[in-house]
Amino acid sequence: MIPKFLKKRIFTAPVATDNPATADVNPIASTPYANAPINELYRKLSGQLLDVAVKPKLLGELPEFDADDQTLRFYVLQDYSRSNSILIDLQTKEHGLPPALVGVNDAAHNIKENAAIIFLKHPHAKENQLSPRLSRLVSAVLQYPELKVRLVPVSILWGRAPEKEDSLFKLLTADNWEDPSITKQLFNIGVMGRDTFVQFHPPQDLRALINDTLKEDTEESDIADSVSADLASKVSDNTSNHTDNSSKRTANEITNYALVASADGNRELIRSLQQQLTVYLDKQRASMLGPDLSDRRNLVDKLVYSPAIKHAIEAEAEKTGTSTRDARLLAKGYANEMVNDYSHSIVRGFYKFLTWLWTQLYDGVEVHHFERVRELAADYELVYVPCHRSHVDYLLLSYVIYKRGLSIPYVAAGDNLDVPVLGPLLRGAVAFFIRRSFRGNALYTAVLREYMHTLITRNTPIEYFIEGGRSRSGRLLPPKMGMLAMTVHSQLRQTNKPVVFIPTYIGYERIMEGGTYVGELKGKPKESESLIGLLKVGRKIERIFGNVHLSFGKPLYLSEFMQKFDVPANSLPTDRTDTPLDEKTSAMVDNIGVKVMQHINKAAVVTPVSLLSLVLLSAPKAALDENSCREQIALYQGLAQQLAYSDDTVITDMTPQQIIDYGIKLKLIERTPHILGDIIQIAGKQAALLSYFRNNILHVFILLSFLAALVARNGRMERSRLNSITEQLYPFLQSELFLYYPAHGLTDTLNKKVDSLLSHGLIVELGDGKLSVPESNSKCYQQLQVLATPVGQSLERYFMTLALLAQQGSGNLTENEVVDLCHLLGQRLSVLYADDIPDFFDRALFTSFLSALIRLDYLQKDEETGVLTFDHRINDIAHHAKYVLTPDMMQILHQVASLDESEITHAITEISNKKQRKFGRKR
Repeated sequence: MIPKFLKKRIFTAPVATDNPATADVNPIASTPYANAPINELYRKLSGQLLDVAVKPKLLGELPEFDADDQTLRFYVLQDYSRSNSILIDLQTKEHGLPPALVGVNDAAHNIKENAAIIFLKHPHAKENQLSPRLSRLVSAVLQYPELKVRLVPVSILWGRAPEKEDSLFKLLTADNWEDPSITKQLFNIGVMGRDTFVQFHPPQDLRALINDTLKEDTEESDIADSVSADLASKVSDNTSNHTDNSSKRTANEITNYALVASADGNRELIRSLQQQLTVYLDKQRASMLGPDLSDRRNLVDKLVYSPAIKHAIEAEAEKTGTSTRDARLLAKGYANEMVNDYSHSIVRGFYKFLTWLWTQLYDGVEVHHFERVRELAADYELVYVPCHRSHVDYLLLSYVIYKRGLSIPYVAAGDNLDVPVLGPLLRGAVAFFIRRSFRGNALYTAVLREYMHTLITRNTPIEYFIEGGRSRSGRLLPPKMGMLAMTVHSQLRQTNKPVVFIPTYIGYERIMEGGTYVGELKGKPKESESLIGLLKVGRKIERIFGNVHLSFGKPLYLSEFMQKFDVPANSLPTDRTDTPLDEKTSAMVDNIGVKVMQHINKAAVVTPVSLLSLVLLSAPKAALDENSCREQIALYQGLAQQLAYSDDTVITDMTPQQIIDYGIKLKLIERTPHILGDIIQIAGKQAALLSYFRNNILHVFILLSFLAALVARNGRMERSRLNSITEQLYPFLQSELFLYYPAHGLTDTLNKKVDSLLSHGLIVELGDGKLSVPESNSKCYQQLQVLATPVGQSLERYFMTLALLAQQGSGNLTENEVVDLCHLLGQRLSVLYADDIPDFFDRALFTSFLSALIRLDYLQKDEETGVLTFDHRINDIAHHAKYVLTPDMMQILHQVASLDESEITHAITEISNKKQRKFGRKR
């Protein structure tokens, strides 16, 4: 069955000829190309001139073609332009692709095209005119079932300014949303030639496009075959008739006639295909340029006078007893605080500066899994949710995105960065500033929600750090749900593009703020951002900070969470910002937050520095002989590769010796010569800093470490008992390190981990389900002891917290008091008995442990007072610690946690006074 629109359009048409009198009879026919020497000379000279004036930057990956010589390949450009044609031809030749300005001849299928470029629009074409070359190719594909044609859409940008600016110079040069005139194109070549970008998009099979289009217009699944057969019959009849009527016509003319007739008959099909390709290229261009932005002043006014903010202003005036005018001025002030003031000139300046800066600071910027982001950019509202390691994160992530051809996201930055000089520059590039805390300020919250809603509905990519602040320990911090809830709130008010979250892992091998982080963990007050602080950081530019890694995790689609939690789309009023999220939606937001953190960890990069840190900090006195160090590094690489934490996890491919030499180069470790073999040890005062990089990858090895510790501390253990203890304590490790293994299927995961340890000889199977350590004087035994060490700190924190709770009794301490006391006890323990590594007593870790105890109902928290109550079950948890911790360590923890009432009162008072002084300084 053939669709009605095709049956109506199939008719007999005259042949396209060189005769001007007949050339316009068929609007989709093309004039035959004369391959004259003058044309070849023109192309050659134009190509040489363009090659000198234009230095395009290639974005994305080059298309991959099947090794099939029978496939015809054509490049699809949106607008006709001689310079674009020549530029694409130069790029295809440079990158070894099929050339664009070379004729495509396929005698078997009657195809003879003078170039491999399809233009979807021509400046002199009528509004509804079809692309002649696309029309001929569609007809040929329908006529010949075996014909293979691949279309490669191509985007070309002459500059990347997304906004319409009032400068004549920028209007002539920047590639915004208006099609370029000849004058503008000449300016583009002369002025923006060094700021030109080319992207080849994935090839698309023309036959598949045709089938998909036909299936949309008919219920018959085999329609394409029917059309092909019907058209082939029609072409055969037409060819026979013309042979009888005019023997002077050549076979070539008959072929031209047949193709023209069938192409015109498929006019509706071709128009639909052309529209699809145009929309596809429009979307790709939008993802590269960003939305067409208005100026900042107009955006502020639109926010303040929007229905949602009008309602918030009225509520504020009624609540505070002020006038509506005063409340509106306050709202406008809030908007001016936060709204971005995008300037492409500043973005370009930052790009050039950062290109220089990264070469000064880093050996390289390694990017992983970016193509999955590019695939989503055209059809989704991108929300980047990276981990937060350093102030450099803001610039680094935006730089990587911009360099790879996508529109840079607007970054939610704390107003602590809105300092003289730096603040205006960040606001003009990527940042919109928000207050660190605005709880209870309903009007500020409304303005921020409306601004977020405006950005999201205008398809502006957004970035925010879900942890809320920079991690001082190298572990992920518990997620803050505020910005996440605002994103969900916006999507439920109005749906434009569906939202997708992009979890992003950022990993450094040295970090500018390292010394500051160590000091803050030890109790020093946080330094405020200032111009002086910026200049101090600038003094470090001469240092080498190794490589930096960005890894884009598996995307999380909001629509899938909405389906899972049964949250309907468009369920909130569009003209209000204060509609609360119901219980289901709030649970969904919490779940998204945890999944984001888990996916960030799944995308982790196991770098040379993090591996060195993990190995040496687990060794006695943070030192190993060089041969043992190499073997331990190789073991960790083998474990991580044999049973990968995730498909997204990246493991360094350096050899163990290269890793050691690299660490020495970065001055993080030292080699001490010795007659019996060189010693590798951590360089002076670097242990605390290296703990930061160890913690970046601790989650990758934590279960292996826990299993190794159980066997190593007990000598032998039944596999079933090992699984039982691990399952009991796993929820706390999962909460601390955002492990993604589900608790209900943990046994299978543990069995795979045990099998991996067995295959490396780290544990031995005795039979009857019993596991044992290897011989005590063997290399494997020593490696097992090192592997068992990393989990110890976590379990020591757990036991110390439980001991404090048990000693003080149920109903005597609040959650905040327990966290503060554990922080003090951890400091004391670290100085007296451990290695003074400050991440051991990080408040966030105690908070995470208590949250897990409350979530699992081991602790009950009074919502009004915050007081914690519990029963005997906390002793059951502490009981399992004896299987991992040594008796001496458990005794030390008991002693440290033993505080009488006067010591508790004194400590809580001092902590309270310190917090009040800190709050007073902030005010």
